[in-house]
Amino acid sequence: MSDRHVYEYALLRVVPRIERGECVNAGVLVYCRAASYVGARTHLDENRLLALDPHVDLPGVRAALRAVEGVCAGGEAAGQAAPDDPGRRFRWLIAPRSTIVQPGPVHTGLTTDPAAEAERLLDLLVR
Repeated sequence: MSDRHVYEYALLRVVPRIERGECVNAGVLVYCRAASYVGARTHLDENRLLALDPHVDLPGVRAALRAVEGVCAGGEAAGQAAPDDPGRRFRWLIAPRSTIVQPGPVHTGLTTDPAAEAERLLDLLVR
């Protein structure tokens, strides 16, 4: 049997009008402790989002999604989270802090390749 590892993932949802509770899935966060991996893949369907709220702050949403990708990437793009290990960065990202770009619940699975799993989940749950 191949070397499969437990991973955790959470969807990133954009909720343009919190009072309506409608959302568009816009990304996925994946963390695999055994592989020391944390990654984000995003895809914003702007037309779907504008259908929910024609006045949504698209540049702000795009910036928030880029920031999540930067924290996952580490280095200078991660800002204050740069020195943190992948697990801490994942936990920081799944903590609710925005009313517009929100992490969903955390789920688990098994994978041999966390980066490929992030792409698979993006295709399955977002695109």
